[in-house]
Amino acid sequence: MPCSGHAGLTRVLAIRHGETAWNVDARIQGHLDIDLNDTGHRQALQLARALGDGDRPEAIYSSDLSRARETARAISRVCGLPLQLEVGLRERCFGQFQGHTVEEVRLRSPEMAERWRQRDPDFVPPKGESLNAFSARCVDTVLRLAALHPGQTVAVVAHGGVLDCLYRAATGLSLQAPRTWTIDNASVNRLLFNDGRLTLAGWGDVSHLEVCDAGLDDAADAVM
Repeated sequence: MPCSGHAGLTRVLAIRHGETAWNVDARIQGHLDIDLNDTGHRQALQLARALGDGDRPEAIYSSDLSRARETARAISRVCGLPLQLEVGLRERCFGQFQGHTVEEVRLRSPEMAERWRQRDPDFVPPKGESLNAFSARCVDTVLRLAALHPGQTVAVVAHGGVLDCLYRAATGLSLQAPRTWTIDNASVNRLLFNDGRLTLAGWGDVSHLEVCDAGLDDAADAVM
């Protein structure tokens, strides 16, 4: 839905994937390819129907990881649009932390866990990715995609960490500032793109989800 009177303005619907079993367990997924659970599939369908009935996008991009891809595919089917995969929308790579819970990381690597908790932008988990590199990668990807669709609405389906970086880019908050905003599964978060930058238009919309399928916040990021 183009914004009337703003021919060059792009509306970005930044969407977190539906729930996975590892979300429930607070287990670090990163680049590991974890499927949606039953709740996640229901969330994806509720999300897709809501966008089809109202805030219909004109292009859909997704991380290539299955939890995001499956969420985006539901939107693609309802809206009758092709799904375009973007590796740049992947979650941060947590290397050797992946597959473990936050508590397990704390117990096994307390010094590294503290640097993670402090949001040290230069800290690199073993075989992983620094926060600085991750933020640059995912924000640059969204800026590039938004620039391709002036005057249109674009759905970007990604991960909690990606959405956290987009919120900071749109509000001017540093990567080290504590997170005080939610990033729920299957939430719709609205951004505007104009003149090469993002601004915040609305955040944390889960009104399309049934009470029993209310999304989980990206708690691991909130804690660490």
